[in-house]
Amino acid sequence: MKNLILAFAFLALTFAQAQIYNPVKWSTSVEKSSDTEYVLISMATIESGWHLYSQNVPEDGPIATTFTYDDSEGNFKIVGNTLEEEGHTVDDPVFGMKIKFFEKSATFKQKITVQKDVSSINAFVEFMACNDTNCTPPKEAVLVFNLSNKAVAANTTKNVIEAVNGDSVETNGDTESQKGLWSIFFIAFLSGFAALLTPCVFPMIPMTVSFFTKQSKTKAAGIRNAIIYGLSIIVIYVLLGILVSLVFGADALNALSTNIWFNIAFFILLLIFAASFLGAFEIMLPNKWANKVDSQADRGGLIGIFFMALALAIVSFSCTGPIVGTLLVQAAAGGSQIGPIVGMLGFSLAIALPFALFAAFPGWLNSLPKSGGWLNTVKVVLGFLELALAFKFLSNADLVLQAQVLEREVFIAIWIAIFGALAFYLFGKIQLPHDSPVTHISVGRLGLGLLVLSFTIYMVPGLWGAPLNLISAFPPPQHYSESPYGVGYTKSGSGSASHTEIPEGAHLMAPHDILAFNDYDKGLAYAKKVGKPVMIDFTGHACVNCRKMENNVWIKPHILDILKNGVVLISLYVDDKRPLAESDVVDSKLNPGKKLKYVGQKWSELQTIRYKANTQPMYVLMGHDEENLIEPVAYTSDVEAYLNWLKKGVSNFK
Repeated sequence: MKNLILAFAFLALTFAQAQIYNPVKWSTSVEKSSDTEYVLISMATIESGWHLYSQNVPEDGPIATTFTYDDSEGNFKIVGNTLEEEGHTVDDPVFGMKIKFFEKSATFKQKITVQKDVSSINAFVEFMACNDTNCTPPKEAVLVFNLSNKAVAANTTKNVIEAVNGDSVETNGDTESQKGLWSIFFIAFLSGFAALLTPCVFPMIPMTVSFFTKQSKTKAAGIRNAIIYGLSIIVIYVLLGILVSLVFGADALNALSTNIWFNIAFFILLLIFAASFLGAFEIMLPNKWANKVDSQADRGGLIGIFFMALALAIVSFSCTGPIVGTLLVQAAAGGSQIGPIVGMLGFSLAIALPFALFAAFPGWLNSLPKSGGWLNTVKVVLGFLELALAFKFLSNADLVLQAQVLEREVFIAIWIAIFGALAFYLFGKIQLPHDSPVTHISVGRLGLGLLVLSFTIYMVPGLWGAPLNLISAFPPPQHYSESPYGVGYTKSGSGSASHTEIPEGAHLMAPHDILAFNDYDKGLAYAKKVGKPVMIDFTGHACVNCRKMENNVWIKPHILDILKNGVVLISLYVDDKRPLAESDVVDSKLNPGKKLKYVGQKWSELQTIRYKANTQPMYVLMGHDEENLIEPVAYTSDVEAYLNWLKKGVSNFK
C-alpha cells in the first residue's frame, strides 16, 4: 500500500525535453527520356510524425516547398512546373486551415530540355516541416543533379535561421523523455494493481479463472484461453490510449500542462472521480452495453473470449474508470503523444497478469484473501488521493492566471485537511456510505494510518515557510505565497541585497533572494553593466520540473552562490498570459500571418527559433554578445552535473 501512495503521489510529474529538429533529408536522381530530355527527381525522406508542406498552400499558411533551378548559364530550359505527388489535405492543427502536405516521403519531378552538353544541374529547395507540436524554421537545401551517370547526388542542407553560436544545441531531453515514458508505464502498472484490489475487479479473479479451467477440455487449453483473455484486456485498454492520442494530437497534449481551461476541466473531472470513490455515487456505463457485450461472449472461441474481456472492462468501470481517467489525464498533460498509450499498456498489463498466472497455477487461488470490507477501504483511499491530486490542476490554472487565489499556504492547508481526514478514516474515526462496521482495525491499516498521519504532520511547517522538499513539485513555488520568506520574516538573510538596490525590471526571487529579471533586454543590459554572464531560464508558471529544479537543485549552497553572485538570471515564462504592449505586437516567425499577442508567446518563439526547443525548463548560459558559453541543458536531478555545467559556462565567460 505504501507503494500505491507513492505511485499516486508522482502521477502529476511531467518531463522536460529539448532538441534540434532536422526531420527532412533530401536526395536526387535523374531519368533520361531522350538525348535532350531529362526528368530531375527530388526525393524527401520525412521522419515519422512530421510532414512536409506542398508547393501550393493557402495565404497566411506555412512556408510552401519551393524549387529554384539554376539555369543562369542557359544550358537547359525548364518544361512546365515541378510536379508533386497527391499527398494529404487535412485541417492543420498548427495553422488552423486546410493544407496539403506529405508524410514519410515525397517525390517532386521537373522536366527539362538540355541545350548544350551538361554534366550536372544545381537547384535549391526552400521548405518547412511541422509536426503536431511545432514547426522547424524555414530551411534551404542545395540539390545537385548528375546528368553524366544518372546517379543520386549528394546534397547539403543549411538553416536559414541558425543557432546564435552556429553550433548544434544538444541536451539530455531525449533521455529525460524516455525516463518520462518509463515512469508513466511504472506508475500505470502500479495503478493497475491498485485497481485489482477494488470491489469491482478482485472478486472476478477466482470466478474468471475457474471458468477457464473448468470449461476447457485440458489444462493447457484453459491456460491458453486465460492468456488470450489477458491479452484481450491489454488490447482493449491500449486501444483506448491510442484513441485519446489520436483525438487530441500532440499539439493539444503538449498544451495541457499550461492551458487554463484544460486544467480547470481536469480539476472538475478528478473531483467527480474522487466523489465516486468516496461513495457519493457510482460512475457506470449503460447496462445495455454490458448486456449486449455479455451476449457476444457466449459465442465462444477467440471472439467470445475478447467480448468476455470487454464485459469485464465495462462492468468494472465504476472502479477502474476513475483510475483510468486519472492516468490518461496525467499522461496527456505530460505532452507526449504516446504517453496515454504507454500508460494504458502498463495499467492493462497489471490487470491481465493475475488472470494468466492464476490460470497457470490454480493452487495460488487458495492464498488470495477473501473479499470483504477491505476492498471498499482501498477504493476510499484512492478517492482521497484523487481529491488531493485534483487541486494540483486547479493550482496550475491559478499560477498561469497569476490570480493569487490558491497560494502556497492555501494549497498546503487543503492537502493537510485531505490527508488528515484520510488518517482519521484509516483509524476508523470516519465512516463513509459503503463501509462495513469497524470493530477493530488491522495492523496493516494501522501502519498505513500512521504513515498518512506522519505525512500530514510533515506538511504543517509548510504553512510557515518550510520548503517541503518531498512534495516540492506539487504546491505552488515559495515566492507564490502570502509570506514568501516565511511567517514573521521579510528577507532570507543579512547578505541579501536590499530592495532599494534592485535595478529596474528586476525582483528578488523568494525565499533565497536571487536577483532575477523577467525581461530579456533589461536583464542583458544589466549583465553588461555589472560585467556578468547571463543565465536564461526558460520556465513556466505551471511547470512541475521547473519547481523541482528551483526547490531541490538551486538551493544547494554552491549553486545558489553562483546564481546570486556569478550570473544575471533572466527567467522567461513561456505561459505568461499578460498581453504585450501594442508596440511589441509583431508577426510570428513560426506561424506566418499570426501575431504574437502575449508575453509568453514572445519568449516561447524566442526559445523555439534560437534554441530549437520548446519544452521547459531549459537553461542557457551566454555572454554579452548573446553567444552561448556552453551547450544549454534541460531538467536534471543530478546536482553535481548541474553545478559543473554552471562552473564551466561561467569560466568560459571569464
